Amino acid sequence: MPQNAHPQTLAPSLALIEELAHEAVANLPEPWRGPASQVVLRIEDFASDEVIEAMDLNDPFELTGLYEGIPLTEKSTADQVMQPDLIWLFRRPILDEWCERGDVTIGELVTHVLVHEMAHHFGWSDAEIAAIDPWWE
Repeated sequence: MPQNAHPQTLAPSLALIEELAHEAVANLPEPWRGPASQVVLRIEDFASDEVIEAMDLNDPFELTGLYEGIPLTEKSTADQVMQPDLIWLFRRPILDEWCERGDVTIGELVTHVLVHEMAHHFGWSDAEIAAIDPWWE
């Protein structure tokens, strides 16, 4: 069945969330687009139990995204790279927020979550985030 056959009855898949996240990266303004494309994107339904516990969360629906890495503002050329920087997007909490809001598209919400996580990677201020994602203001 085509992906858009019943858009009002089928929840966006992990693959669609990943596609929207990659589109959001591709639409970032320069000079951010290139470095952002080096961050690995991972899409899961929920954060792992270990992450939920480490963040002292009571509900896995509280976490829509997570940045794992060393922000560019804290990296040194002397650092040995141990693992790539990662951004995790969690589909079920994103879908839950999307349904609760009802006033944004799934693409807008995925972009919003991705930009927020990229802000951790780039060390952006609130003003820089708002310039890239005005919906976030």
